[in-house]
Amino acid sequence: MTSFGDLLGPQPTLLTGDDEAESDLLNGADPAAVAAAHPTASVAWAYLAEAALDGEPATAGVIAAYAYARTGYHRGLDQLRRHGWKGFGPVPWSHEQNQGFLRCVGALARAAQAIGEEDEYARCLDLLNDSDPRAITELGLD
Repeated sequence: MTSFGDLLGPQPTLLTGDDEAESDLLNGADPAAVAAAHPTASVAWAYLAEAALDGEPATAGVIAAYAYARTGYHRGLDQLRRHGWKGFGPVPWSHEQNQGFLRCVGALARAAQAIGEEDEYARCLDLLNDSDPRAITELGLD
């Protein structure tokens, strides 16, 4: 039985993360420098996207956030696939290394909604809900 209670579903996918990037970010390193040094680390792109959404209410900030979030989202998809994810199944929020990817999806949802891209917003919410319903609440999207 999976931790999500589906006997027939796949086991949750648990990413390994990027310890060096995560440590740098937690120690206050510039997220742009971390993303440049670790371009496959979704968590660095999540930091950039969230900062652009929170710091610049102008359209340019939202577009930058959209680009950062989409980059982190695709980097996360690459990593999920390398860990055996087949495009569906749990990606638990409780596993800290999954949070960079999930945060990118959440930031992409916020940016898409801000520019009126409702279909993308809905797809992001569906992906978060399918990954782990808790993620929507943790990301303040409920």
